[in-house]
Amino acid sequence: MDQAESLRELMKKQSQNSLARVITVTSGKGGVGKSSISVNLALQLAKLGKRVIILDADFGLANIEVMLGIRPKYNLADLMFKGMKLKDIITEGPMGIGFISGGTGIQELNNLKADQIELMTSQLYELDELADIVIIDTGAGISSVVLQFVILSSEVLLVATPEPTSLTDAYALLKTLNSFGDIIKDKTISLIANRVPSDREGHQLYNNFNVVVEKFLDIKLEYMGAVLQDSNLMKAVLQQEPLSVMYPASPATKSVQAIAEKIYSGDSEQIVSKGGITRIFTGIIRASLLKRGEVKNGV
Repeated sequence: MDQAESLRELMKKQSQNSLARVITVTSGKGGVGKSSISVNLALQLAKLGKRVIILDADFGLANIEVMLGIRPKYNLADLMFKGMKLKDIITEGPMGIGFISGGTGIQELNNLKADQIELMTSQLYELDELADIVIIDTGAGISSVVLQFVILSSEVLLVATPEPTSLTDAYALLKTLNSFGDIIKDKTISLIANRVPSDREGHQLYNNFNVVVEKFLDIKLEYMGAVLQDSNLMKAVLQQEPLSVMYPASPATKSVQAIAEKIYSGDSEQIVSKGGITRIFTGIIRASLLKRGEVKNGV
């Protein structure tokens, strides 16, 4: 089976089965708390009864595993290149959440062979059945890998802080996405104001930022909520324990809980039908094969 046929078979399977809801968490720059929000959001969604798996797509770094205090034995590269089964590379975390370390696997997508594509996509298809929600924690900035995840995801959470550099870089990311035109018009992008003194100031941050977005970009930016500044966060990081586990009643934990409840309340068939982790990877692989001239636009 060649690469194009592998993708066609995957799309056929995907259209016939329920898919996981995929939420991509990203930021314009590093150090704004993106990974912390990914971890604690996963935990809060798990408390609401959702089966949640985090995919650490910040390749080459290990922020998620550090925050969870877990050192995974295997990562995505073992699935792609060493024949590991999907269930074997999922590490169990607190509250029953799952975690997949990205390793450096995605950076090798351009060199995948037909049998590797078939193996990986069939395994990732299983992930859609194992999870209700997959949270993808991307790298920061506007690298090609980050852009691919954001463009192919139907739901995107953009994390920013009140720092001018954070807002400037968040705008730069949106401006780059805006250059893709119609491909991002139907995408749900929501801002999370992180490390703000109050909910009111978080909403004000969004309002001020959105004024610029509406004036210069053809992107609809929604507001997901605020995560309050919390000194307990650094204590949790130093202990390599998630904030939601170590300080369940802290201000930031309650903030993330409110965001999780908002996401949970929006869990509709219409939203889920746009998701699916296999859809994300199918799109990334397909873009790579198009570049190599191995498939046509109508695959």
